[in-house]
Amino acid sequence: MDNYVMIQFFEWYLPDDGKHWNRLKAEAKHLASLGVSGVWIPPPTKGSGTGSVGYNIYDLYDLGEFDQKGSVRTKYGTKEELKEAIEILHQNGLKVYADVVLNHKAGADETERFKVVEVNPSDRTKIISEPFEIDGWTKFNFPGRADKYSSFKWNYTYFVATDKDDSTGREGIFKIIADGKDWSDNVDSENGNYDYLMFADIDYNNESVINEVKQWSLWFVKELNLDGFRLDAIKHIDEKFMRDFVNNVRVSTSKDFYVIGEYWNVEVAKLEKYLDDVDYNLNLFDVTLHYNFFEASKKGRDYDLSKILENTLVSLNPLNVVTLVDNHDSQKGQSLESCVEDWFKIIAYAIILLRKDGYPCIFYGDYYGIQGENPMPGKKELLDPLLIARKNFSYGEQIDYFDHPNVIGWIRKGDEEHKESGIAVVISNGEDGIKNMCFGKEVAGKSFYDITGNRKEIITLNEDGAANFTVQGGSVSVWVIKKE
Repeated sequence: MDNYVMIQFFEWYLPDDGKHWNRLKAEAKHLASLGVSGVWIPPPTKGSGTGSVGYNIYDLYDLGEFDQKGSVRTKYGTKEELKEAIEILHQNGLKVYADVVLNHKAGADETERFKVVEVNPSDRTKIISEPFEIDGWTKFNFPGRADKYSSFKWNYTYFVATDKDDSTGREGIFKIIADGKDWSDNVDSENGNYDYLMFADIDYNNESVINEVKQWSLWFVKELNLDGFRLDAIKHIDEKFMRDFVNNVRVSTSKDFYVIGEYWNVEVAKLEKYLDDVDYNLNLFDVTLHYNFFEASKKGRDYDLSKILENTLVSLNPLNVVTLVDNHDSQKGQSLESCVEDWFKIIAYAIILLRKDGYPCIFYGDYYGIQGENPMPGKKELLDPLLIARKNFSYGEQIDYFDHPNVIGWIRKGDEEHKESGIAVVISNGEDGIKNMCFGKEVAGKSFYDITGNRKEIITLNEDGAANFTVQGGSVSVWVIKKE
């Protein structure tokens, strides 16, 4: 595998039918044929209800094996179906990255009474009440699992805060009072301190918690034969713990174990600082690039395409980045809704798939379609040519022609290892466009066709190895060498 591509194999509104692991298994061969190298699967751990997407995490050790929270299976299927799907993915040469939710727990088995103070949700460093007692949902006994794999039971001493007083029904951010307990200093500074996100917030200054979560992670990797993690909500988790956690997994499993973290912040400087703080031991999603795509899709021809990669993580730190267009959080109806407009989607995918830097990620909702209240058809027929172009043609030296606000392009000159490789990409967010681009005299006379089918002509390089490559308005054309 030369040009790695990841797919996020879920979207928020998948049906609660327990058949998703079987859908994944059935798609393994097809994904491999397109050059997909890694599959990011949704959280396979039991959530707080049968329809849980997996982010309201209940039991880390229940992968669809125990009768808990209304079912044995998760939304996606049973543990055995998951293991079968992973085995088939591996047989087809695909890596498997599991979504891991470590910031909080939800769906506790019992309440318990303890002291708290309420904090200002806009500035969590500000206390807005005297100490008082609440009945909080913080006891996790996992009766359905009956101590299999781990006998660890969670109680309020293992959390920093929670969000509801069951005795009054009142909601807020209630910080737990206990010896030495406080917000972590090593989290994002939004809202004063962004340690707390939701539900019962886990305390990663507690040694018992740290040891249990580390132990679980090694069991999890071995149990499912995983190749990597996608770590959820890491800007809310103590970064010293996160650095230690990732290093521990690598030392105990494989130095090549892949880790991508979700640090959702548009400020690229914060992403760079986080990478530095954790010794570059994981990758981050290029959130800045996503928002550039979102803005470009909203502004149309008023957006300067020549600046679309400026101050993005992929341009500043290409070795530690996953590029994406959209995901389950940015899709319509979700907390970080910032869905790239339909007309710009394929343009954005061309930018992440056909350039040399970054590990691009395809979103299930864009490829297979989105269900729910805002359904959207998939773009398989439009994305497949880009994937094939990446797999077969997108190699060699890259030369950019980012010299116009509405028409940009680049070439990849190809290499000896991949016969007939080399591409010319042209993008317009305005009228039909032309970009004169040069491959060099050594390939003079070569002919190119547009693999997307948007343009029908054949373009031939002149004696200098240059040509005028065309593009439809508001579109992308990907020119590849026509076999003689």
